[in-house]
Amino acid sequence: MDSSAAAHTSDGDAESPDGRLRRGARSRKSVTRRAVDIASAEGLYGLSFGRLADELDLSKAGIQTLFRTKEQLQLATVEEAGLVFLDAVLRPGFEAPAGAARVRSLVEHWLAYAAEPLLPGGCFWTANLADFDSRPGPVRDALARQRQEWVAVLARELRTAVEQHEIADLDPDLAAFQIDAVLNAANISLRLGNPGSVPMVQRVVDGLLAPPATRRRAQRTSKTR
Repeated sequence: MDSSAAAHTSDGDAESPDGRLRRGARSRKSVTRRAVDIASAEGLYGLSFGRLADELDLSKAGIQTLFRTKEQLQLATVEEAGLVFLDAVLRPGFEAPAGAARVRSLVEHWLAYAAEPLLPGGCFWTANLADFDSRPGPVRDALARQRQEWVAVLARELRTAVEQHEIADLDPDLAAFQIDAVLNAANISLRLGNPGSVPMVQRVVDGLLAPPATRRRAQRTSKTR
């Protein structure tokens, strides 16, 4: 194929329905990924079509065509944040065996996700849930659903660890709540420049994941004091 024919084919593909769809998907991805960065530091209310257009050198009208409303932009940003979390925490965390090892792996990857940080503001949900927890609507529902799914993953792996007799008997839902709480506290401490919160999280997790015999000895010791 000569160069003119190749150029014609490329132009034709770009103007075909499939080509336009691919171009639109790429633009949507670049917008939502930048929006996740902004919202992690400034919240979802910090997003605007004009700001994203300026930062990405795109047309404001083009971004409005992709998302229509600010709420739709916020929802797409929440969805993209979930994909970022999936790649950074869940997928690598699930490479560990189910149970206690997977809980440790998920926590370690979560801490890396917040401490490095992957996003300018650290944990996306810590940055945004406080703005939406008392504002009913689709954005609040999406954020709450993602958080609930994360806590449910922790609870499921803790339940598996108990069933496999890797750790002492405990309430998996309560332990998952506790781990999520200390992770959120660590994220805030990290944003305030306190890296010492990371080993504190690890100590809490170590206590929850203690083998049955270790837990019994610790309980007996505390009762004799």
